[in-house]
Amino acid sequence: MQRREELHELLLRAGLTVVEEVYPGSLFPPEAGWRIARGIAAPDGAVREALDPEWWRRLAGADGEFLVAVLGHRIGGNDSWWTRVRFADADADADADADADNADVPGLTGGPGFVALSLDGQVLLAEVPGADGGRVTALDRLPERLAEAAEGAGGEKETERAEVWAGVPGRPAWPLHWAEAIGFNPAAPDELLIRLLDVELGFLHGCDRPAVLDAAVAHPDPKVRASPADTFRPKLTPDQWIRLVRAEPSPSRRALLAEHACAWGVELPDDLYDDLLAGPSRRQAAELPGLPAHHLPSLAADADPQVRATACARWEDLAAPLRALLLADTDDAVRTAALLAHHTAVPMPREVFAALPQPGRALAQCRLAPGLEAELLRDGNEEVRRALAANPALSAHGVAVLAEDPYDDIRSVVALRPDLDEEQRAAVRHDFDPMSMSRTLPWVEDRHGDADAMRRLAASSHPLVRRSVARARRLPPDVVERLARDEDRTVRLFLAESCDDAPAEMLLEVWRWWDGSFSHPDRPRSHPNFPRRGLLHHASDPSGRMRRLALDDPESTPADVARLARDPEAEVRHRAAEDPRLSPADAVRLLNDPAAHVRGAAMRSPRLPARVIAGLLHDRDTARVAVTNPAIPVPVLHRILAAAEVAVAAARR
Repeated sequence: MQRREELHELLLRAGLTVVEEVYPGSLFPPEAGWRIARGIAAPDGAVREALDPEWWRRLAGADGEFLVAVLGHRIGGNDSWWTRVRFADADADADADADADNADVPGLTGGPGFVALSLDGQVLLAEVPGADGGRVTALDRLPERLAEAAEGAGGEKETERAEVWAGVPGRPAWPLHWAEAIGFNPAAPDELLIRLLDVELGFLHGCDRPAVLDAAVAHPDPKVRASPADTFRPKLTPDQWIRLVRAEPSPSRRALLAEHACAWGVELPDDLYDDLLAGPSRRQAAELPGLPAHHLPSLAADADPQVRATACARWEDLAAPLRALLLADTDDAVRTAALLAHHTAVPMPREVFAALPQPGRALAQCRLAPGLEAELLRDGNEEVRRALAANPALSAHGVAVLAEDPYDDIRSVVALRPDLDEEQRAAVRHDFDPMSMSRTLPWVEDRHGDADAMRRLAASSHPLVRRSVARARRLPPDVVERLARDEDRTVRLFLAESCDDAPAEMLLEVWRWWDGSFSHPDRPRSHPNFPRRGLLHHASDPSGRMRRLALDDPESTPADVARLARDPEAEVRHRAAEDPRLSPADAVRLLNDPAAHVRGAAMRSPRLPARVIAGLLHDRDTARVAVTNPAIPVPVLHRILAAAEVAVAAARR
C-alpha cells in the first residue's frame, strides 16, 4: 500500500492523474517493455534520443491517456502491472491541441525509470538507468516491429551462436540469480551440480540424480547433507538414507533422520539401531517403528521411565513377564501406558478407568467392560461418545447405539468404521461434503491387495471408502470399470492419479476438468494409459484444455505448434511454448506474451537464438529463468557457475 501511494504521488508530481491500475490481461506486458528498454530481444528502429513532445502526443492520443509502469514502484508485488494515467492538463478546459504540444513529463524522464504504452499498444516509450546514464527507447508500430524482429531471429548461423556463447557470461549482471536457478537446468551435468552444492542448495529439493545425491549425502557441510532429506518427497534411495543417518554427528539429528527414513519405508540395519539406542538420543530411538523386537527387553527395563513407557507401544511383542513388570512399574506414567496397552485386549473395569488421570486415550483405544461401556454410552457427553465412535474395540452393540446418535459428526465417524459391512454402513445417516479434503482410509489401504475386499468396498455407499479404493495401484478389471463410472468425480480423479489400470476414456474425461496437483503433477495426462493417437481432432475444440492435447498426437506437425502458439487461451500457448518443434520466431514472439507462465516457457525454450538467451541472462526479471534454458552449452554453464561462485562468496563475507 505504501509503494502504491508513493507511486501515485510521483505520478501526480509528474503532471499525471491516475485513472486506474491495470493488470496486463491480454495487453503487452510491462515485463517485456522493461526488457526491450534494456535492449534485450528488442526490435530494430528504436529512437534512442531524448523524448520530445511529439512522442508524448503520439503516446497519449486525443484523450491524453496511456499506460505506465515505474521502476521500483511495485504494484501487485512486482513491476508487471500497468497504471492507466492521463495528463493532468487534459482534465482542464484548455485547448486539447495546446495541451498535447506542451505535454512533458519531467517527473518521469530523468527519474527512476519508466515504461509507457499507448492504449492501442502501438507506441512504447521508456527510460531505464544505465551505466552511462538513462537509456531512452521510443518505438512506434510496436506489434509490427516485434513481429519483424521475431521473424528475423530464426536466421542465426552456427558461427554467430558460437561467437555469442564465447562471450557469456561477460560482465556478470545477476550472478546471484544464476546461482539460485542454474541447478534446475536439465542440461547441467552431474559434475556441475556437485560443484553447485557449495554455492546453492535449492535445486536439491527436486533433484533425483544418484551421483549428485551421493555427493550431497557425503558432503562435509551438515546443511548440504540434510537438504535432500528436508523435502516434500525425498528422492533418496534406502542406501543413501542409511549413509545419511550414519554420517550425522548430532545424536538428536541422527535420530530425527532415522525417523524420517523409517517414515519413507527404509529398513534400517540392526547395527544402526544399536548405535542409535546406545547414544544420548535413546528416547527418540526407542520410538522408531522398525525397531527390532530383541531390543524391547532392555527398553522395558531401562532406567529412564520415558523409555519404559515407549516400550508399552509394542505390547504385543513383549513377553508376559515384561508386561507384568511394566504394569507394576513404580512410575505413574509407565503404569498408565502399560494399563492402556493391556486393556486394548483385556476389558478395562470401571475402577481402573476411574483411576486414570486422563481417560481420553482409554475411550479411544481400550476395550471397556460391558457395564462401563454401556454407562458411558448412556451418560457420557458428546465428547465421550465422539471418542468411543472411533474406538476399534467398541462392541457391536455400542456401534449400533452410536449409529443413531443425535450428533451428525459422531454418526459420520461410525460410518467409516472398518467393522461395518456395507449394508450397515449404508444405514448410518451422516453428512458428507464432497468438496472436503480426502485422505485414504488406513484400513482400506491395508486391503488394497485383497481383490475380494476391493470389490466389496468399491460398491460402498460412502464416497470416502470408494475414494480410498481408487487409490490402489492395481485393481481387478471389474472394480476399475465400476469406479471409472462413479458418480463422485473425486473417485474418478483418484483412480486417474493412482491406479495403473485406469481406462483411457475416463482419463480423457478427467482431463477436461483436472490437469494435475502438487502431489500428482500432470496427472491424468502423464498416465501411461492416457490416449495419444487421435488427439489432433481436439485442435478445434471449444475448450482450451482440450486444444492443448492436440500437440501430444504423434501425427501433429510444426504447423500445428505454430497455430496453437497463437491460440487465444494462455494455457494452449503455454503448451506450444514447451514444444520442441516451436520455431525460433515463435519462441521470440512468445517472450512478449501477456501471460507470465507463457513468457517463462518461451525463455526456457531451446529454440531461442543464442543472442536472445544471452540477453535474457543479463536482465533482472529474466536471469533466473534464462539460466535454466537447456540450449546453453555445458562449458558456458560452468563459466556462469564460476561467476556465481565469486558473487556468492562475496555476499557471504
